Amino acid sequence: MSTDTVPTATRPLYLRLWAGVPKELLFLFIAFPIGVVMFAVSIGLFSAAVGTFATFFLGVLFLVGVLYLARGAGVVELALLRWVGRPEIRRPDWNDRTAKTGFLGWLKALFGNGHYWLYLVWTMLVNFIITTISFTIAVIWFSIAVGGVTGWIWVGFVPNSDRDFFVSSWIAERVFGLAGRFDPLLFDSLLWLVVGLIFLATLPFVTRGLTWMHWGVARGLLGAFRTDALEKEVATLTESRSAAVAAEGTALRRLERDIHDGPQQRLVRLQMDIAAAERQLDTDPDAARKLLEEARQQSKDALEELRALSRGFAPPILLDRGLVAALESLAVRSAVTVRVVSSLPEGTDLPTELERNAYFIAVEGLTNAVKHSGASAIDLRLDLRRLPDSEETWLDITVTDDGRGGAKAVPEHGLAGLQERVLGQGGTLDISSPKGGPTVVTAHLPIAVPPPAPSAG
Repeated sequence: MSTDTVPTATRPLYLRLWAGVPKELLFLFIAFPIGVVMFAVSIGLFSAAVGTFATFFLGVLFLVGVLYLARGAGVVELALLRWVGRPEIRRPDWNDRTAKTGFLGWLKALFGNGHYWLYLVWTMLVNFIITTISFTIAVIWFSIAVGGVTGWIWVGFVPNSDRDFFVSSWIAERVFGLAGRFDPLLFDSLLWLVVGLIFLATLPFVTRGLTWMHWGVARGLLGAFRTDALEKEVATLTESRSAAVAAEGTALRRLERDIHDGPQQRLVRLQMDIAAAERQLDTDPDAARKLLEEARQQSKDALEELRALSRGFAPPILLDRGLVAALESLAVRSAVTVRVVSSLPEGTDLPTELERNAYFIAVEGLTNAVKHSGASAIDLRLDLRRLPDSEETWLDITVTDDGRGGAKAVPEHGLAGLQERVLGQGGTLDISSPKGGPTVVTAHLPIAVPPPAPSAG
């Protein structure tokens, strides 16, 4: 089996080191000129900013320019390190969530972001020192390795008539006490060959070490803070909580309106009919009987409306038979043909609260499609999706209709309420609805505890 057919991970460490030498050498050679140029330009812009800061506008303009230049230089460094094969460094979140609108708010967010200043220190000082050191070591090591290995080819073409010092002669006289018993030019060539082979053999370790030095500095100065992820999570949780509160308020107002416009009106009518029947019971029994029949119908209608409203809390079939069965029952009652497709493994046990919210999200999605899309057919899909780089599992609910398209989330309307409900669960909502359709609305809901795999039996 040839070496090329052996998987990279199973090759000896030394061969893997050699495989990265070309990229590492190229990185070290180009990082130096880039670092020098960025150093010179950043020093110039920063000096101009300090010198013209009294004018405010020019000083601020130069300072903004040098901060963005430093950011660009850092992004290039991270991209090059990733290209060389070093582990990915998590990049900062440059969008300041506390930034206010307007020029002054933007300036405050820019100057208050510590990442910009760390990038500036890296560009103006640290990177220049690091690239100078690494470039010098790489050039010297590579030159000695190549020169020593190839010296036997070209050393004979170098004039030596005026040369009176040979390293091999000096070593032979001082160390071994030998003088004039060998050809110093030949032994010098052999000596440099040995030195070149040593430097060539250690070249992979040198280039790997220098690139790791760049990576370590970049990780410390150019990477995201540990608190960035926490702040982002807190902001997301705050946004989810606000959306949940808004969705709950919308649902309560809708329920209050539905009760007021439906059962409450019928119960008031029922009360009035019974009171009228009581007054006519002795004088006009036939009229009283008719009023009581109307009252019975009013009570029946009120009961049906209350049952319909109770489905908005938790339909019994959802609790008894699960999410898929509840959605299939919902599809049967729909005014538009609905096809339910589920890829959930048989026996999948989802958290009860997640099933409840998923059901309501599907109901709102289907209701919105039936009312506004003009669709003749709707597909409702349920899928489980596990993120490849983590243990997180998500439930995807997709509603696709063949309607007119052009749907978007408008405040106080269906999709906006659906979006609030999804955000309240810590999920996301994707809407794709070009003119002419189809409209695809997908809700992604996180599952706090991954569902257990169904048993083989």
